[in-house]
Amino acid sequence: MKKVLIANRGEIAVRIIRACRDYGVGSVAVYADCDIDALHVRLADEAYGLDGNRPADSYLDIDKLIAIAKRSGADAVHPGYGFLSERAEFARAVQQADLIWIGPDPHVIEALGDKVEARRIATRVGAPLVAGSDGPVETAAEVIAFADAHGLPVAIKAAHGGGGRGLKVAWKREDIPDLYDSAVREATAAFGRGECFLERFLERPRHIEAQVLADRHGNVVVLGTRDCSLQRRNQKLVEEAPAPFLSDAQRNEIHRSAASICKAAGYTGAGTVEFLLGIDGTISFLEVNTRLQVEHPVTEETTGIDLVVEQFRVADGLPLGVLETPAPRGHSIEFRINAEDPGRGFLPTPGTITEFRPPSGPGIRLDSGVVTGSTVPGTFDSLTSKLIVTGANREQALARARRALAEFRIEGIATVLPFHRAAIETADFRGEDGFKVHTRWIETDFAALPEAAPRPVVPTPAGMMRTHIEIDGRLHAVGLPTALLAGLGGAGGTPGTPAVGTPATVDVTEVIAPISGTLQVWKAVDGDEVQEGELIAILEAMKMETQVTAHRSGRLRIVAEQGAYLSAGTAIGSIA
Repeated sequence: MKKVLIANRGEIAVRIIRACRDYGVGSVAVYADCDIDALHVRLADEAYGLDGNRPADSYLDIDKLIAIAKRSGADAVHPGYGFLSERAEFARAVQQADLIWIGPDPHVIEALGDKVEARRIATRVGAPLVAGSDGPVETAAEVIAFADAHGLPVAIKAAHGGGGRGLKVAWKREDIPDLYDSAVREATAAFGRGECFLERFLERPRHIEAQVLADRHGNVVVLGTRDCSLQRRNQKLVEEAPAPFLSDAQRNEIHRSAASICKAAGYTGAGTVEFLLGIDGTISFLEVNTRLQVEHPVTEETTGIDLVVEQFRVADGLPLGVLETPAPRGHSIEFRINAEDPGRGFLPTPGTITEFRPPSGPGIRLDSGVVTGSTVPGTFDSLTSKLIVTGANREQALARARRALAEFRIEGIATVLPFHRAAIETADFRGEDGFKVHTRWIETDFAALPEAAPRPVVPTPAGMMRTHIEIDGRLHAVGLPTALLAGLGGAGGTPGTPAVGTPATVDVTEVIAPISGTLQVWKAVDGDEVQEGELIAILEAMKMETQVTAHRSGRLRIVAEQGAYLSAGTAIGSIA
């Protein structure tokens, strides 16, 4: 390969651009309108606009991406993570366009991306598994029947996705209908398919995963384990390698099962096999992520292996640079720096970063997609950057993490930094009496959530306006940053969709949007009598759903339309 189109954005696009430089190939960035001035656009050798702001119009548009690859002269495509990275139809379209796909073959993505088929493969190779449905379920009634047969809690999971999207856990029988509907909506929005299957949910489980590399010469290597138990809304916040507090037997079983599943599936490239570990020691296969993981840097730091460069080597038909599981060199912890307010239940907080001052010093690595002045849009994932801290052992890594998190300063938006600073001080995380963090630890055991941050000023979701100019008699479409056009006094063109309304004086009857995002669905009808605490609407921002409940009892009047983009603090209705 000579030039790689990166079908992604943010910090992972920046990471891949840097790997391209190390490997000696060119890089091509793509960008949604609101990303016109993003860091990955600035750093790439070339950058092309996608003419859209929402995921479906930009980073999920296969035809646009293939056309740009052809136009730019790219001969390979790297999907990063999220978006189209686990979509077999994208991999197939890339190959059919005579481009190199940097990832596993489409049929492997289909087999392992279908979580039901992945369970069948795991069963064939003897990997440990908890009870689950035989295939996707089509109604909430089937979920209730499964719960009656196997007990609660039950995990409702997207059959064609991963990363916590489209995953809901039902702890009460009466919550199943709403949770099933929500899982289907999230799965459809994130992966384009809404089918969901079921599994018995382990009580207070840890999330353990194995990093795998495989080439086209028959080599499959497990590079070690990671612990990703510290999560909110089934989305990881902190990951570390190697996974601490595992017995040799548990570690060996995870390594064996991961390698066997990937060999049986004919896997190539970088992939991750995920497991749950119950408090009783039960290990259960969870899924295979057929892509690079967000948390891959902790494995790189503890093995010395550049996983993106290894992806390039495999795609170029070369053998792996490592053929045996390496002994870990020290311990590494990654902190995801999300634009979320932990004091408001981790609500997404898009906005403009007025100051971005990361830490440095021994053992510190920063993978970032933002700098001072960057805009964090509300239409994409909330991840802005990742702080990776490495030490000779876990104790030193934690000491360095304490120092680095104290140094880190981000202004203009709320972030999860205050949460990280508090979490690493808990005995549960330090492991003084055993490691007690589990996937619902934040919701059930963590009691030190910081106060809510001041609400940031939220930008309009569009970062660009389009107009036309004539050059040598030929009409050309031109995109210009809205900030520039505002400075020029405006220009004729087609702006992106503006936010609906701005925060105004609020009276006690108004129903207020708690976040900036899209009004996904009304759960009540205009004129309904609603009760205090009743679910009335669902907002979606940064790929996560947020419920809006009635703040008082009375008659609901709706003023915001379903599908509208709203600023935080906007009145979407009233209850009087």
